[in-house]
Amino acid sequence: MSQYQPVPEISGCWLIPHFYMEDTRGNFLKFFQRSKMPAPLADLNFHEIFITASRKNVIRGMHFQNPPWDLHKLTTAVQGTVLDVIFDMRRHSPTFQQCFAIQLGEDCPFRSIYIPSGCAHGFLTLSEQALMCYHTTCEYKPDFDTGIRYDSIPFSWPVDPGDIIISDKDTALPPWSPERSEFV
Repeated sequence: MSQYQPVPEISGCWLIPHFYMEDTRGNFLKFFQRSKMPAPLADLNFHEIFITASRKNVIRGMHFQNPPWDLHKLTTAVQGTVLDVIFDMRRHSPTFQQCFAIQLGEDCPFRSIYIPSGCAHGFLTLSEQALMCYHTTCEYKPDFDTGIRYDSIPFSWPVDPGDIIISDKDTALPPWSPERSEFV
């Protein structure tokens, strides 16, 4: 992948190509360069960068922060492979209640995905282990951090339900309900 690509399934979502090179020493991967970002993303101001480590069949999600601490994310699988899933909760979006899923990581082209505010995000770990890096435009605010159940969106997770590993917190999330969306 050599160019930035908007994701038609989710308005405002973008696939971000990586610069990648490999030689006898190993490899080099650059997944963010402000001067190369397309106009809608060039002015992003990231406030936090963090990494999660997950085992095979872990589902994390579907997460977001409510206004006024809603945030945009740039997600990258820096090790392993995940199936990244985005769900549009913005009531007036042309892609309201649509899902988009894409593999990120070692088994596919090197890329990140930009997820706009108002979208729930989650992923399924496909490899034995995966490290996910997140850049966010707002700091974590526990009182506004929330989500919806991964199995309440119109998406079929490609994993046997008996094999899913999910946190108690994510299991206790409420199901998706359009009436409860705070994203207009």
